[in-house]
Amino acid sequence: MTGLTAGPDSLGMREAFLELPDQIRASLGAIGDEIGGLPDSNKIHQVLLLGMGDSGFGGDVAAASARPFAPIPIVVYNGYLPPSWVNSSTLVIALSESGSTEETLESLEAAVEAGASLVAVTNGGELEKLARRASAPVLPVVNAGPMPRASLGSLTVPAMLALEQIGVFPGARAWLNEAVGHLEQRRAQLASDADPIVALAEKIGDTIPIIYGGGAIGTTAAKRWKFAMNHNVKRPAFWASMPDLCHNELVGWTGESGPAAPGFTQIQLRHSSEHPQTAGRFEFVGAKSADAMNATVTVEAMGDGLVAELFDLVMLGDLTSIELAARAGVDPGPLPVVDELKAQS
Repeated sequence: MTGLTAGPDSLGMREAFLELPDQIRASLGAIGDEIGGLPDSNKIHQVLLLGMGDSGFGGDVAAASARPFAPIPIVVYNGYLPPSWVNSSTLVIALSESGSTEETLESLEAAVEAGASLVAVTNGGELEKLARRASAPVLPVVNAGPMPRASLGSLTVPAMLALEQIGVFPGARAWLNEAVGHLEQRRAQLASDADPIVALAEKIGDTIPIIYGGGAIGTTAAKRWKFAMNHNVKRPAFWASMPDLCHNELVGWTGESGPAAPGFTQIQLRHSSEHPQTAGRFEFVGAKSADAMNATVTVEAMGDGLVAELFDLVMLGDLTSIELAARAGVDPGPLPVVDELKAQS
């Protein structure tokens, strides 16, 4: 990609993020038209998506995409014990690329003991073994990136297709194919003109990003941007949901004890399926918090359909974080503090 800063990238994260449409296509092909072993949809009254960190975020994307169409509740959970309502009418979709995520395994074991049905999205480990013992479907994470955060397409597609097959996300495959076509066009555009990414990185600079999004698509994308800044730039970042932030966080930016000097950049993620009132709220928040911000930047999603728009925002955030890391001389791939944490488990 022309116009971008060259920097340390020992794991090839920039190229891995650019492979998002390839991952989605490969995963669609690997899973095929039907998933064997899924429970009867009439017996499923709620869906629980389990996962931690970047693997778990695949569940966030699947849930945000499916909820506008879902006739039953879809809940994403990140922790050691599942909700008490999990029972034989629950489908649990567990996502862990390695299959060894401690929190996911412990929560899943409790869910299976409660009688829940299981789908495992993994490339092995204890998660696959548990699923095999339960005679449950095991869906592979194909074309996985060098780190789970660069495997989003590979993690999300299996969950979406499982939701489609049980009647919770009608048309998921069509939405995903539409997203692939858009992302390939977006990638080609950015390869010839990286100005959108360069401009975003220049405006953020050395500040702390504050990312706001509205609705399921915007808030999910905002969470991803925060993760990308943490992981790839090794920098604090924060996200909040519109319009709820108008009733709490906004007060902190406008109060007398607010930030004395602007050290933050506000990033407003916008998309076509926002509630009509949301546009006005974004304008209000931008105006009222302006004195506390280095800059306020609007990022408009591109693509036809909510799945394409969500992945579009994700790709832009990931690539912007890589550009920021390169400018700071930071290697975006390794996460030594996370490795240290896992070693203590």
